[in-house]
Amino acid sequence: MTEKRSGDTVADVDVAGAAHVRHPLRWVASLVVLVLAAQFAHLLWTNDNFQWDVVGRYVNASLIGDGIAITLELTVIAMAVGIVGGILLAVGRLSDNPLLRTACGLYVWFFRGIPVLVQLVIWYNLSALLPRISVGIPFGPEFAHGSTNQLITPLVAAVLGLGLNEAAYMAEIIRGGLLAVDPGQAEAAQALGMGGVRTFRRIVLPQAMRFIVPPTGSQVINMLKATSLVSVIALADLLYTVQSIYNRTFQTIPLLLVACLWYLVITSILYVGQSFIEHHYARGATRNARQGFWDFVLMRRRRPVPPPEVTA
Repeated sequence: MTEKRSGDTVADVDVAGAAHVRHPLRWVASLVVLVLAAQFAHLLWTNDNFQWDVVGRYVNASLIGDGIAITLELTVIAMAVGIVGGILLAVGRLSDNPLLRTACGLYVWFFRGIPVLVQLVIWYNLSALLPRISVGIPFGPEFAHGSTNQLITPLVAAVLGLGLNEAAYMAEIIRGGLLAVDPGQAEAAQALGMGGVRTFRRIVLPQAMRFIVPPTGSQVINMLKATSLVSVIALADLLYTVQSIYNRTFQTIPLLLVACLWYLVITSILYVGQSFIEHHYARGATRNARQGFWDFVLMRRRRPVPPPEVTA
């Protein structure tokens, strides 16, 4: 095959004897991974200190189940508080009102700058700052009041600490997703006579969800793991329940393995759900084929969709 370009002639290219490019480093990396995996499996099988019989005895215990229920309940409530608060903060951050925009920005700065563990301890010890909580007209009469120790229980302190902190992160995720949508989309919708609310609901939000859902799914998984911090305020979640057991039996490692196994199971389920939700909102924005369940589990790459055939 020859090709002429401005008087030049390109020599024929013979591809009959072409060979695949060799990648020796891939084989070396694969060998290293297999050796490390074999060593890890040998450690799990031969080390009696894991006490797998103890793990099997406690993994389905009713007390562990109660701790899992508290963990899931706390995750759902804290994420609900975080998402609702994040929406309000994101709208405030995008507002034309400078006072509202500044206040929301200060909230995000404050809660993102303080560790979650510190926030949990502060909420749990709020009675040292405010012995009594009241509701009424500002600087006026009170309608109701109560003791802080009775109102701020460990569960309430955990929800406030985790939920209000999560709202700061969700605000930035939602704001980033809304800003990622081309402003021309809203302008085109308004040119067609659509109102602001309808434009946001039908045009802007569906496109922003492609950018909001992936990090939100990661935040849900992080929230599930962050619930383990509430053990410091004596809330009987999964980790606190495990700790209460091994403090009596001194079987620390097998009980911690029980907690690890349950955290892995729950986060794996959430990870699978996140993948399919991402695929739902990515329709029309990717040329990859639909990923089946086993393709996801086995971490196979999505197959590219061939371009449609054009007939004359």
